Amino acid sequence: MRALIVIDVQNDFCPGGALAVAGGDEIVASINEMMAEFDAVILTQDWHPAGHSSFASGHDTAAFSSIEMPYGPQVLWPDHCVQGSTGAAFHGGLASHHADLIIRKGYRSTIDSYSAFFENDQTTATGLEGYLKTRGLLDLTLVGLATDYCVAYSALDAAGLGFQVTVNTELCRPIDMDGSLDLALNEMTAAKVSLV
Repeated sequence: MRALIVIDVQNDFCPGGALAVAGGDEIVASINEMMAEFDAVILTQDWHPAGHSSFASGHDTAAFSSIEMPYGPQVLWPDHCVQGSTGAAFHGGLASHHADLIIRKGYRSTIDSYSAFFENDQTTATGLEGYLKTRGLLDLTLVGLATDYCVAYSALDAAGLGFQVTVNTELCRPIDMDGSLDLALNEMTAAKVSLV
């Protein structure tokens, strides 16, 4: 049983959005075409309350700098994917009606959540693991945004939980900030994530 996990294909991560990933919209049509090949389709959605602790606007420092949070280092981002906003909505071209499940993450104001499986404290679970294992969906393919953050964190957590994991890098796009793409690819390879 195979599941396609589509990570954060939202307006704010596409060109013109608050935290745009270059070429983020280019992958949408091909993701839609893939959906029929899988037994289940799961979408993740960044879903931050206004004033989220990971937003640079709430700290006296610039966007893309890092600070220390109780759970470890945290990149401070431009305000993005605020609950109910146009930016938080899925890209208009994404066939979101095919989703079996939508996992919203980052909705707790004091902790960010890159992974589809755990928040950034690495202990608070989203519930996705239980859903997949209950349905017998043990072979996962990940696509979406961004390769070196939410896709990579999700893939690493999935591998650590015992899933068979493939990342289709052709249907992802990276932020690639300060070598983050190479680091993510190396970590995924080391964790036996299949990169295609």
